Amino acid sequence: MDIAGFNSAFSGARRRIRSERADVGREQERLRALVSADDPAEDRDWALRLIESLAVPPAPPRQWSALYDEAGAIHADSYRTGDTVEERIAALQEARRRIWAIADRAPEDEAPHIRAMTRVLDHLEAELREPSWTDGPAGPGS
Repeated sequence: MDIAGFNSAFSGARRRIRSERADVGREQERLRALVSADDPAEDRDWALRLIESLAVPPAPPRQWSALYDEAGAIHADSYRTGDTVEERIAALQEARRRIWAIADRAPEDEAPHIRAMTRVLDHLEAELREPSWTDGPAGPGS
């Protein structure tokens, strides 16, 4: 079995099914045609399990709470605050503080996702404090 070829065909079938441009049964038949009795049993079983999984409807998209949305708005606003480096750093720190406070009030299964919003803010602050490139001989504009 051409594993890479099967993976590619499977991904395409799943994409077509999820976008409702294809019939599950027809896509499963097409994929089963790629599996041969001569294939190793492990590969064949793996491929057939994947093919069967196409008939299982995907889970509905997660519904986030108002707290998650509030944290997301704070996160987005933190990019547009401050003209100087010091003002931008202060805005990022305040945004992180507010997001963590929201996460502390959020449901247990949602809190880690809210806290994760602060990771990029950490990186932005670090970049503001110590830029990784300059306009000198080794950097852009040289």
